[in-house]
Amino acid sequence: MAKTLAGFTVSRSGEDYVITIEEEGGETQEYTATYDQLDLIADTVGETLDSDEEDMLAVDDEGEAKD
Repeated sequence: MAKTLAGFTVSRSGEDYVITIEEEGGETQEYTATYDQLDLIADTVGETLDSDEEDMLAVDDEGEAKD
């Protein structure tokens, strides 16, 4: 079962980055990533949002935003 994201931070640590992910219950996990890995994450998130953008911003037949 997927856990619910409460928040996250990305910080630099030497030549790498530390991604800290906080779950809804307060538990945190830390991951080390290279620049290339972080760039791939950013690209993937952007592509996913771009592909869903039309549906998320869609309006119904009465001109109101869909929920």
